[in-house]
Amino acid sequence: MKLGRRNALKAGAGMAAVVIGAPSIVQAQAVTKLPLATVWPDANFHVVNCRRFADEVKKATGGAIDIDVKSGGQLGFKGPECLRAVRDGLVPIADYLNTQQVGDEPFLGIEGISFLAGSPEELKILQKYLRPEYEKIAAKNNQTLLYVVPWPNQYLHLKIKAESVDALKGIKIRTADKNAQDMWNTVGMAAVVIPWGELLPFLKFFHATNQQWSSDFVAINNDAWKKIKPEHQKAITDVAKKLEPEFWDVAFAADADCSKKMIEGGMQRVTPSAAMMADLRKRTEHLLVDFMKKVPSSQAPIKAYLAEVKRA
Repeated sequence: MKLGRRNALKAGAGMAAVVIGAPSIVQAQAVTKLPLATVWPDANFHVVNCRRFADEVKKATGGAIDIDVKSGGQLGFKGPECLRAVRDGLVPIADYLNTQQVGDEPFLGIEGISFLAGSPEELKILQKYLRPEYEKIAAKNNQTLLYVVPWPNQYLHLKIKAESVDALKGIKIRTADKNAQDMWNTVGMAAVVIPWGELLPFLKFFHATNQQWSSDFVAINNDAWKKIKPEHQKAITDVAKKLEPEFWDVAFAADADCSKKMIEGGMQRVTPSAAMMADLRKRTEHLLVDFMKKVPSSQAPIKAYLAEVKRA
């Protein structure tokens, strides 16, 4: 993307106040327009959530805050750039994947630790301990965290049906982040980065391993935030708090719908055996210790979480 476009966003489009046409003797309402950057396509459930959030914010503020969702990366920011883009005021608000920001904030990779959270219920408990740290990281990066929504269950997509960990040896696999790459390399796979759209048509089986999690953050630049009236700030945070649980439901409904469509499209869902899952966990358990050593700030929340789920 041309530098001029980023400068234009920072200088003007990032937070624009326009006045609705009205007779000069009438005090017109100032509308604050906030472009929201996201790399996901229109149909993705995170984008659907963003548009719902924008609509609800507009209603709650009487039209004073107009969030304009820019999907599909149309503002030119790649996923791993979004934390910095919001931090530097290149865009006032963004929806971005936490595990893609580990180059700037390694702590944000916690949810991607193999088998740390084994279910949506455990993820909620984990996030209870992570959320205060997420908010500190946001503040450190000149932004305010509005809401957090997970990507639902993860699957292992393959050309073959794997019935044991040994059957995975040497198979190439697309990974979304380094935690996933480390995990699958640990069990003998060859983890590589391959565009998802190029890979999926050639796969026949999706294995319900649910090995990792990740979440999208929606965060607003603090310089833009401070320009919003306190009553509108409260309206925005109230909307975010109200909708976040509903957005979690949307995420898991989307997962169920996606699984159904994959099966209808000819793919087969595979439920790994208890023995295979136990072997996966055993071979990757050192990755949790490695992460805690590499990111010392992760130790307290992880230990608190493990104590609550009785895995300390």
